[in-house]
Amino acid sequence: MSKPLSHAKIVARRSKERGYAEHGGWLKTFHTFSFASYYDHQFTQFGSLRVLNEDRVAARNGFPTHPHRDAEIFSYILGGELTHRDSMVRKGAEGAQGKQFYRMRRGDVQFTTGGTGIAHSEQNESDKPVHFLQIWAVPWKYGLKPQYHTRSFDEAAKRKAFVPILSPLAAGPDATAAEEDAALPRIPETIPIHADFVMAAGIIEPTQKFAWTVGAGKNAVTQTKKRNVYVHLPMTKNGKAKVRLDYREDAILEEGDGAFITGVNAGDVLNVESIGEAEAEVIVLDSN
Repeated sequence: MSKPLSHAKIVARRSKERGYAEHGGWLKTFHTFSFASYYDHQFTQFGSLRVLNEDRVAARNGFPTHPHRDAEIFSYILGGELTHRDSMVRKGAEGAQGKQFYRMRRGDVQFTTGGTGIAHSEQNESDKPVHFLQIWAVPWKYGLKPQYHTRSFDEAAKRKAFVPILSPLAAGPDATAAEEDAALPRIPETIPIHADFVMAAGIIEPTQKFAWTVGAGKNAVTQTKKRNVYVHLPMTKNGKAKVRLDYREDAILEEGDGAFITGVNAGDVLNVESIGEAEAEVIVLDSN
């Protein structure tokens, strides 16, 4: 396994310190960064990472149609179902997984480029609650063409190592219209994002260790020095999951906690060890 990163600074973001809101009995949400009515000047953005909300939506409820623009928005489904409908896909004409996928379940990630403007709804049309992460990143340029991507990511693969989920659009900020439509990501089999940003997820059994290579290696990202890595442990195991970062006793995360990691460069290897009673589903958000 990797050695400790003596040059890295790790600062925990405790779950109890996050913003919290309940809306009409149908939504319970924790905010890692300032969002809606929650504001803390210390937590407004971290690299390209702008929003990290952990949401639970009751059955037969959800977010009505609302607009977005100039943000990269993605949902990571932890449990339950979330139905996406938007201004680009007519109800009843939804397609299969890809740019027109509309109903998400555990293992699915749904991605939106708000660009010049788009309206969508996110509804739990099932009879059970849905638990998911909603994450926003700041794009590398404004006025992009709105579009969607959805992919399923294999649970078994996540139990072996961190699985990359998002990576930068290979053509970069100066992509042509054809390159935007082709939507080729820097890392194959990931969703392309308009940011110098990589997302990954892993499910780590107790006593096991995973290693995250900052920047997903040196060829996946543009900024290789002084990257900003945020690690989040969702609340999925009733408090029984726990991880230790970089072998540090002062960098132990319980469910709902996260950590800001700075002073790291592409190629550095971060050790994540599961030390709880239950498997830990760990999310890595690695940006410029």
